[in-house]
Amino acid sequence: MNTLLDFASPTDLILEIPQPAYDQAWEKSQIHSNPSTRYQAYINELCLSGILPWLQQDFAPQTKISYNTTALTSFWELVNGTVITVDATKIILVPHETIDLSELCVPQEWVDIPSLAGDYYIGVQVVPEDRCIRVWGYCSHLHIKTLGTYNPYNRNYSVDASNINDINILVLTLSFAVSDNTVNEVTRAAVSTLPALQIKTAQNLIARLANPDIIVPRLEIPFQMWGALIEHGGWRRNLYQRRIGQNEQSVLEWLQNGITQTAQQLGWNSINLQLNGTSRSIEETASSFSNILARQLTIAGQSYELRVIPQIHEEYTTWRFELQNARIGGYIPGGFKLRLLTEDLQPFPDNEDTAITATEQLFVEVALEPGEGIVWEIEPVPENYDQEVLRF
Repeated sequence: MNTLLDFASPTDLILEIPQPAYDQAWEKSQIHSNPSTRYQAYINELCLSGILPWLQQDFAPQTKISYNTTALTSFWELVNGTVITVDATKIILVPHETIDLSELCVPQEWVDIPSLAGDYYIGVQVVPEDRCIRVWGYCSHLHIKTLGTYNPYNRNYSVDASNINDINILVLTLSFAVSDNTVNEVTRAAVSTLPALQIKTAQNLIARLANPDIIVPRLEIPFQMWGALIEHGGWRRNLYQRRIGQNEQSVLEWLQNGITQTAQQLGWNSINLQLNGTSRSIEETASSFSNILARQLTIAGQSYELRVIPQIHEEYTTWRFELQNARIGGYIPGGFKLRLLTEDLQPFPDNEDTAITATEQLFVEVALEPGEGIVWEIEPVPENYDQEVLRF
């Protein structure tokens, strides 16, 4: 680590990247569209591998990545940075390789997209050849918006080093937050909601930006359109998949041809109706398919299962979304909600089921046109939830 230590300040935190994670980082980064995005994913993977064990082992065991692995790849294809959480506190890791620490540069996406904005932003220098990272400072979202300078050319906010705080102060701040289960300081500035995109507009943008020869798609269209596009988890993932050459497949194709690896990575699997003791009525209505779709979820520390079941009628097919406790005999607590939305996140009649009291299952049944997309939501929000568009 001599190279890095030559430049380190006494207040910097030097963390070693575990050897197994270091060995696997480059291989993991290969599922991206071009050398630039592969290297961006590589640096983010190393950053995360260095800082997450430190937080979990030495400080806050409950620290976790905000999104699942599949969502991370869709972010790293498009923007630099990673979101982690310590209880309710949201932290954005901003890795780079430069030894110039005169300012912290944060991509606009992590500042001005409401659902992505964090409480704190940590500057991390990654030094692959030394197998370590240097955590050199942090600032809050409020400080970025009030003290930072916005560069419209690269769509970054820059905060001068004189306004960057010692990382040890954040450790103390989070220590009090963990013990008191609250953050006492004001960390965020107000962020305006982005205008909604129409489905056709989003699909046209995805088709345009799917070209992997477009090295930096985030700078190709106005920020408000870009922000609205990638804030939608399903559209962001679709753009990523198109850029790496994967075609979007429908739920019908999954049932007929088998679940794709991408769907499995999202958590979907198939369940045989008879082997799982599904009721006779459901077996009959779904007789054209040998399996149904199911996905395991963790909600408030408990395991649940979301199922998608085709209901075959003489002239049409409807789709039944069911939520149930994964434990035999278990119930869904009162207050839980299962909700379906259109692809552009709009409600429709009878799109929601609410557990008034503890119940065995929640369900919503919907009729869909071929090619139509649907987005599911659950309250309370499942761990690592990211919106997805299920195409039918």
